[in-house]
Amino acid sequence: MRIFSGIRPTGDIHLGNYLGAIKQWIKLQETDDCIFCVVDLHAITTPYDVAKLQPQIFELAIDYLAVGLNPEKCILFVQSQIKEHTELAWLLGTITPMGELRRMTQFKDKSKQHPEYVNAGLFNYPLLMAADILLYKTDAVPIGLDQQQHVELTRAICRYFNNQFGQVLKEPKTLLPDQGQKIMSLLEPSVKMSKTGNPKGCIGLFEEPASITKKIMSAVTDTGKDIKFDAKKKPGISNLLTIYSQISDKPVAESEIELKGKSYAEFKKRVAADLVNYLEPFSRRRKEFLTREVYVNDILKRGADKARTIAGTTMQEVKKSMGLLA
Repeated sequence: MRIFSGIRPTGDIHLGNYLGAIKQWIKLQETDDCIFCVVDLHAITTPYDVAKLQPQIFELAIDYLAVGLNPEKCILFVQSQIKEHTELAWLLGTITPMGELRRMTQFKDKSKQHPEYVNAGLFNYPLLMAADILLYKTDAVPIGLDQQQHVELTRAICRYFNNQFGQVLKEPKTLLPDQGQKIMSLLEPSVKMSKTGNPKGCIGLFEEPASITKKIMSAVTDTGKDIKFDAKKKPGISNLLTIYSQISDKPVAESEIELKGKSYAEFKKRVAADLVNYLEPFSRRRKEFLTREVYVNDILKRGADKARTIAGTTMQEVKKSMGLLA
């Protein structure tokens, strides 16, 4: 399968990003044709510091490599280096009904977060995301649950296009992880873990062990004593169980049996210790890549060259089908 996905360079990636999406990427690159990018064009739809954007783009690329993306097994590049992304987004905008864009929850959420920065780019964000995916004839998009609406819109846009201009684009499917589709805040388990939320409820992939341990030990739990998964009645414990099961690569039901009779305090200590051990190689590799700027930039350049070839071919087909090429 052809796989595509990407993350905005808006600060350090966190545990929710990794367990909800990136962990899938690492496995998929072993068996499938994978394309991953730093979606910097999406990042400028919300307030940002111009001076910090390039360092953030570069550091996210390093983060990708540190957690296990292998440039020999996937294509890795920066979105804005491929002009066809914005070109296709414009063309898709000419056949996408306004009503489809109005119902997107991300536009509503981001508009509330940044009422002073509501712009046309934010409204058209889903068009660019659809272009990102459709440009590479993507078969499947590995994402967390919160991005499912965007992929469904991409599927709809693909159908609109193909019905009008012929079978040119490929309709992608969503790949959700079996568990860990949405990791919740450690302090507010009713909302997803986020960089923009309470920092004490979010764990960065490269945080210091002491900070990780403190956050896990301070995580909200629930009434009762049993360590059982019940997202409605026990959201705090269920969230910790999901994290624990994901980093130990075992089903939640198996973790429940293993932890039977343990206190919440004992459970938290185990989650904290295992998580620190799990993330340690990421931090070590990240420090190494930070000293290899030329090497990382070469990876991005080679990735962009490969992506550009695929994107250019698709755009030729799209333009010809729309009557824009002889």
